[in-house]
Amino acid sequence: MLDKDRAGLAEQALRAASGSDFPKWLDLPEPKSFRPKRKYRTVWISDVHLGTRGCNAGMLVDFLRSIECETLYLVGDIVDGWRLRKGWYWPDAHNEVVRRILKMAHRGTRVVFIAGNHDEVLRDYAGMTFGGVELALESVHVTADGRQLLVTHGDAFDGVVLYARWLAFLGDAAYGLLLRSNIWFNAIRRRLKMPYWSLSAYMKKRVKNAVQFISSFEEAVAHEAVTRGLDGIVCGHIHSAEIREIAGITYYNDGDWVESCTALVEDAHGAITIVDWARVTAESEAQRAVEKAAMDAALKEPAE
Repeated sequence: MLDKDRAGLAEQALRAASGSDFPKWLDLPEPKSFRPKRKYRTVWISDVHLGTRGCNAGMLVDFLRSIECETLYLVGDIVDGWRLRKGWYWPDAHNEVVRRILKMAHRGTRVVFIAGNHDEVLRDYAGMTFGGVELALESVHVTADGRQLLVTHGDAFDGVVLYARWLAFLGDAAYGLLLRSNIWFNAIRRRLKMPYWSLSAYMKKRVKNAVQFISSFEEAVAHEAVTRGLDGIVCGHIHSAEIREIAGITYYNDGDWVESCTALVEDAHGAITIVDWARVTAESEAQRAVEKAAMDAALKEPAE
């Protein structure tokens, strides 16, 4: 009963902040797009790290605008509370991510926010709903073909975060330096009309210890699904999108939106795949460049 009262107060606070009702922009019609929306049953995204310079908010907004889904899981580290405590960084592009998610919730998408270690402050509010977004510590998702998947951020299986918190913060600082290098690296690539490419993800996958850690993490997460008698597990946390079979269950990781810009999507039949939005965007830009070149060439041809 207490949780319901707290949820009601939070709902009232949201309404009070915008007058007698929710913001009017929630009901504004969507701008007409030249591309049809991709329709999915379920979408999973995590590790957006809003509040950091490494967040690819613009690319995420583009992805969210391009899809329609019945359920959207936000699998932790959507907001980076660790960084925001050190210094405030919140450009309008980060606001646009929040607006887009709230619009989806307002228009019928079930949005479930699984709090991670970087937004752990939200774990105290698990079981409550804010602006149509359900807060939870974990969830069990039933796919269209009847499989049961545990949805959890994954930091509980990371021994560094769990048992040596100071080491996790040290690693986070070093990782932040690498991500800042990634920003400058891609700024140069944009000037050269080259597509986005993650320097940090490339370097991380070439480091033996990182590869070994990822493998151990995946096995630990998969073991949890086995012990619970579930068919699989969906997580984030390690910024490495993956789908593979481990110990008879399916391990899914939706990646991140600071390095690879990936998501997991489920179709109407229960099939789950990885969407690499950086690659999709690069391919679309390349196709438009080819079409433009062909059109320019046609216009330059002399009339017969």
